[in-house]
Amino acid sequence: MEVTLDRLPQGIPATVLQLSCKPELSRRLRDFGLVPGTKVIARYRSPDKGVTALEFRGTVIALRTRDLKGVLVSWKCGR
Repeated sequence: MEVTLDRLPQGIPATVLQLSCKPELSRRLRDFGLVPGTKVIARYRSPDKGVTALEFRGTVIALRTRDLKGVLVSWKCGR
């Protein structure tokens, strides 16, 4: 199933397919190592859903959830 990273269910592993963010945000995400092919998990979300903590490449970083709308990921639906 393909969704944007802001809609990925918490705790589900996924693979980054594409970055379609603004150029400066895309560059920043790439600097963090969030590139196509990267395995990522949405670990935590703030109560107001404004911030999401992502685990990838052995680290956890928190990003604004709205910034994740431009990151397309693929995950396996457990049904």
